[in-house]
Amino acid sequence: MPQRPKVPENFMTDKNTTSPAATDASTTTTAVSPMQQMLIDYGPLIIFFAAYKFYDIYIATGVFMLAILVGVAVSRVLTGHISGMLKFTFAIVMVMGGLTLYLQDDTFLKMKPTIVYGIFVFILGVSMMRGKLILKNMLGKTIDVAIDDAVWRTLTKQAMAFFAVMMLANEVIWRTQSTDTWVSFKVFGFTGASIVFTFWIVFQLMRFLPPEDTPETDE
Repeated sequence: MPQRPKVPENFMTDKNTTSPAATDASTTTTAVSPMQQMLIDYGPLIIFFAAYKFYDIYIATGVFMLAILVGVAVSRVLTGHISGMLKFTFAIVMVMGGLTLYLQDDTFLKMKPTIVYGIFVFILGVSMMRGKLILKNMLGKTIDVAIDDAVWRTLTKQAMAFFAVMMLANEVIWRTQSTDTWVSFKVFGFTGASIVFTFWIVFQLMRFLPPEDTPETDE
């Protein structure tokens, strides 16, 4: 009986891929539970939101940077490695958060989602033009079903459109609304939209699964 795919905790997380060094016998990777992965992915955002509500944007930025650092360490301990996406997020948060604190200007922090989503669009687009389908590499093994590259290209274009919309939404919100509104939108709006889009991608992939075998019954 064909196995149903596991819903990826975060389709932009490449925790199922390892570097060449990770294939060494001395390095092992361990899967984490969905709840643990959610805490690693979204825990720092919730902590950032709480710190902002109790203090201000600058203290919240420092707390956010510390929370991301803890998330990286926890991921390393639990899984045996740090995903490329987590490394990328950590680097962007450290740079933009550091500039925010050093210059006492929250513009850098507010621009971070714009930069991140813009980089996603660029990487997906350039990779697809070069014949490399990142979503296929990330999700192909998860569903373990042969799917035509044309489908992966369609999904890649949808992902690019999604990230472009998120990028533009962030620009509009932080430039026209209060910091309170932007923080709430960043923590809940972006997170909710990302979860919905992840399930949309999974839903489309599940259409290509073969039907489950039905047991024969004696009449």
